[in-house]
Amino acid sequence: MPGTERVEITGPYGDRYDEILTPQAIDLIALLHAELAPRRSELLAARRRRQAELSGGAMLDFLPETASIREDPDWRVAPPAAGLVDRRVEITGPTDKKMTLNALNSGANVWLADFEDANTPLWDNMITGQLNLKDALDRTIDFTSPEGKDYRLRPDDELATIVVRPRGWHLDEKHILIDGVRASGSLTDFGLYMAASAGRQLEKGKGPYFYLAKTESHLEARLWNDAFNLAQDTLGLPRGTIRATVLIETIPAAFEMEEILYELREHSAGLNAGRWDYLFSVIKKFRTRGREFVLPERNSVTMTAPFMRAYTELLVKTCHRRGAHAMGGMAAFIPSRRDPEVNEVALAKVRDDKTRESRDGFDGSWVAHPDLVPICKEVFDGVLGSNPNQLGKRREDVHVTAEDLLAVSKTPGTITEAGLRNNISVALQYLASWLGGNGAVAIFNLMEDAATAEISRSQVWQWIHNDVALDDGTLVTQDLAERLIDEELTRIRAMTGEGFDAERYGQAVALFSEVALADSFAEFLTIPAYERMP
Repeated sequence: MPGTERVEITGPYGDRYDEILTPQAIDLIALLHAELAPRRSELLAARRRRQAELSGGAMLDFLPETASIREDPDWRVAPPAAGLVDRRVEITGPTDKKMTLNALNSGANVWLADFEDANTPLWDNMITGQLNLKDALDRTIDFTSPEGKDYRLRPDDELATIVVRPRGWHLDEKHILIDGVRASGSLTDFGLYMAASAGRQLEKGKGPYFYLAKTESHLEARLWNDAFNLAQDTLGLPRGTIRATVLIETIPAAFEMEEILYELREHSAGLNAGRWDYLFSVIKKFRTRGREFVLPERNSVTMTAPFMRAYTELLVKTCHRRGAHAMGGMAAFIPSRRDPEVNEVALAKVRDDKTRESRDGFDGSWVAHPDLVPICKEVFDGVLGSNPNQLGKRREDVHVTAEDLLAVSKTPGTITEAGLRNNISVALQYLASWLGGNGAVAIFNLMEDAATAEISRSQVWQWIHNDVALDDGTLVTQDLAERLIDEELTRIRAMTGEGFDAERYGQAVALFSEVALADSFAEFLTIPAYERMP
């Protein structure tokens, strides 16, 4: 593989990889690392220190040292960029060829092209995903299914705007070594896209744009802002060309939303309520703090829970106060062509969810499947009309305290054996697929990504380590979890039939046991999972 004196590429070489791993791209990644890698390491160490403090009894609060930023009424983020003015429907998905075509053609305003939670970071996935985006911008992409169905791009003015989600700061790219050290997954994904496709997206009149995942502090947002400036200066682009939407999907970030917007203000495109990872973050950060921070089973935690209402309403108020878009959460339902009754119930829930978001002032929302684009668009059309967004809806009625954001114990719901089984079954099915190279998985009529597995395994860990009993009085123990793992695996084998991959599910059980049953808690399951793949 090509490289330089400082950069070694250890991944195998595939067809057309040289179009992505160009000398310009390699040099840009090396420069980004030279300037920013030490700070990335420091910020990851700061995460670990904060976790130790929380586990020791500390509590989160709004930062006193940044009060002047929150109290200054005058600053604003940059005005919405071309292609991001109207974002009423955004579709998410990985960057494989079929999804690229379906997402761009879906009728959504924006496509979140995902190199993170809906993607498995196989080396080939990471490079061919970049190739698919480049080809889409060049209009040279096409796909024919095994059944013979052809997929082609619609005219440019009918396509969704591409917004790329690189991996979070915590993830490495093990196939690129810089001075003998693994590269940052974030800087790799960002650098490769900037070198290959930023100019192409600009020629279309919009971009390059990004979604920023797993951010935990305004200092991490500052690091991204510096990466943007460095890349823009290196590539000869005006500062402010890049725009980024930050996912508020960790509970520490919920206390720093204004500061995150401030750090990115000339590059900011708003904030998103990344609600599934947010639940995972709540569990993870307070996993040892007893029943006060134990959530009911995953499927019973809704967006009407008091602490979730506080989080989403504060997000809308914060964004609109600063002229930034507030983007709603995911509708993960996959419509069934064989079960109209399931569709009727689920679509009613999707409509209710999007109606609540639109009335709360969100400027748009996410869907995981093209068939949900019309219903989401219909709901937001009803509120927006001909207006592109709701930036004028300031939500001055919202007053959220730190206690409101931390009111986990007020969440209604129970913990049942069925809920425990569901966590185990979904996690095993997802991990088996993830280890096989697919990070966006249809399970029980829902499109699941890594956040689902994270919530599932972290709830099992938390229940075991906090002496939680099911609603029938049964204590959740490691022995109980191990028995249910065996039983659910038997069910999955029967459900799957001849397609059951015993070796892959054996790996999934081992990985799930490592991250759900061990004494220590893995910060992210994707880290040990990554070590299990080539």
